[in-house]
Amino acid sequence: MTEIRLEHVSYAYGDEKILEDINLQVTSGEVVSILGPSGVGKTTLFNLIAGILEVQSGRIVLDGEENPKGRVSYMLQKDLLLEHKTVLGNIILPLLIQKVDKAEAIARADEILATFQLTAVRNKYPHELSGGMRQRVALLRTYLFGHKLFLLDEAFSALDEMTKMELHAWYLEIHKQLQLTTLIITHSIEEALNLSDRIYILKNRPGQIVSEIKLDWSEDEDKEVQKNCLQTSNLSRIGLR
Repeated sequence: MTEIRLEHVSYAYGDEKILEDINLQVTSGEVVSILGPSGVGKTTLFNLIAGILEVQSGRIVLDGEENPKGRVSYMLQKDLLLEHKTVLGNIILPLLIQKVDKAEAIARADEILATFQLTAVRNKYPHELSGGMRQRVALLRTYLFGHKLFLLDEAFSALDEMTKMELHAWYLEIHKQLQLTTLIITHSIEEALNLSDRIYILKNRPGQIVSEIKLDWSEDEDKEVQKNCLQTSNLSRIGLR
């Protein structure tokens, strides 16, 4: 079980307050988005959760313990694949860092590549891959760090719309199969609606959680119609359209 809780978290750079009284929770198996405009403090919030920045006020609790540093998988918009290494060479890096024997690391990497039908790109180099394929490889590499809480910081935003839709569906599949818990930051309403069980709206300066939206799609109505209604009602009322 993987669960994270933020309780009354605030943060400032010098005299400039960036985040104020942030309260949120992500329970095991959920995909939760933090949706907000650029410059509102979303990446600062993720850096606090990842332990890159120290909490100044409030608490961040992961699986009952404070200070999640070193216990989350954090993926940025840029895939950060090493261009001089093959897909296999990139994917085994987390295992080698953890002192896993190289033969075992290769076997585990081959297993996950086969599970998600990526064996065909095993020996290719990053420059030979499409943007969507690079992100798939980067996500699997991130998973092999061994942490069940995924932080995705605008991880799909550089992709074209068609590739992004395909990758959304693919990510939801691996999220379920690998039993992950995911927290996403995005400025895209469509992305938040496509991926999330719940959405937190982060606005203002300093950034504050102004709303929480639970996405409980009715089986009796078309999902796209429901999404459009949500976009034109709830989200427009809080100033995100």
